[in-house]
Amino acid sequence: MTDLVLEAWVAFEIERARIAWMLGGGMGWQPGERLKLLFAGYNGERNTGSDVRVEEMSRQVRRILGAENVALTVMTQNFDRTRGYFGDAAQVYLPDIFPPFLYREARRHHGVLACEGSMFKSKFANALTTMMIGSLGIAAVENKVSVGYGAEAGQMDRSLQRLCARYCGQSLILTRNEASQAVLSSLGVPSEFGTDTAWTFEPHGPEFGRRALSEAGWDGRAPVLAVCPIDPFCWPVKASLAKFAAHAAFGAYASSRNRSVYFHTAGPKADAAFQRYISAISRAVEAFRQRHGAFVILVAMERLDARACEALASRLSGAPVFSSDRYNMYEMVSVLRACDWIASSRYHAILTSMPALVPSAGITMDERISNLMRERGHEHLLMSVDDPDLEARLLAALEALRSDAESIRAAMGRTVVENLKRMARMGVFLERNVHELYPEFPVHGGLRSWEDYLPPLTPQLRKLVEAHESRIQAVGAN
Repeated sequence: MTDLVLEAWVAFEIERARIAWMLGGGMGWQPGERLKLLFAGYNGERNTGSDVRVEEMSRQVRRILGAENVALTVMTQNFDRTRGYFGDAAQVYLPDIFPPFLYREARRHHGVLACEGSMFKSKFANALTTMMIGSLGIAAVENKVSVGYGAEAGQMDRSLQRLCARYCGQSLILTRNEASQAVLSSLGVPSEFGTDTAWTFEPHGPEFGRRALSEAGWDGRAPVLAVCPIDPFCWPVKASLAKFAAHAAFGAYASSRNRSVYFHTAGPKADAAFQRYISAISRAVEAFRQRHGAFVILVAMERLDARACEALASRLSGAPVFSSDRYNMYEMVSVLRACDWIASSRYHAILTSMPALVPSAGITMDERISNLMRERGHEHLLMSVDDPDLEARLLAALEALRSDAESIRAAMGRTVVENLKRMARMGVFLERNVHELYPEFPVHGGLRSWEDYLPPLTPQLRKLVEAHESRIQAVGAN
């Protein structure tokens, strides 16, 4: 019921913005002005993947539209945790109770780019999707840029489906996969096939990762296995005024409280499933470590993952934990790229390590990792968090990472380049959308390379692109 109230509140704010715009209120772009774009997302909780996505999105927008032509603003829930991120973009505080904030902030800008990867889903929190729809909807009713960038769409509650269909029909959603396009098409929401935006991320150099591993006890010789666990069974987060009142009065539900009126899924069933997941991973990893002398590290890509890492550490002789609460995104990805193998339930741990060709396996709770592993042709390296044979399948996957590393790296390199090209294609759609809404906005003319629609490529990515193009030329010659 609380989620429904929130959805109704957001719908009210969108309609309020529509009426204000029709009566001459609001702010439209004028030639000579910087284009003010609001990046709508849940940054500020040290979710490495979310932060990397927005970092690269902001760099791509500046590259395509011209840094001198745009003024970017990023939402954050904690200024301390996003300090030093997102270049020269301004940062604005996103409150827990957000509908009035969306009305004020979206209308101060000439457009909205929705940033969250899991943009249209009920898997994690209806409130998150409601915020995405609200941000896009307010921009759309004011005939401004309204783009979902690198989005995923999946199962949504019926009320959210109605909200999305009603208010995102005039937006443009650039999706991470074709399955998401099918979901949005069924709701009448226009979309184009794209990808995630983290492919071009440039972390600290490899020397940082190696030094951090050494400080954690690595001898510099043993192969390093990174394990990136989560608590897959604490989702979705739901708003509950009843739980909030009980917590305020008696301290109840403290362990499952997320923030404000939002609470994680909890209870004996969720706890038992979590323990099965942790036990299966720990047994497989310990067997692999004993066989091959691997140095095991645990990586909390989001602060919430610390609980899962600590649970695994207690079963793995105190394996060191690298947490995003301590390491920023440039440091975290450098550590991942210094490893020899990765087993992850975090999508962006896999994605951000792929440019360095670190062989990886996925333990998935939803379609994100599944889609990526299938794109690589690595279904045999894919498991689900509730797989009854998780221990055996993970151990087999780890052995495959070791024995088939060369072929795995080749497939990963090809996938990275293909996604770079799709990310560039997203940039073309964004430029076109801006020009259609604001014909006098300065855009680059003439023929351009696909690489001109990306942030400058690192030497590592440049090498992958050149190798990929050489293979294509060789095939064509034959």
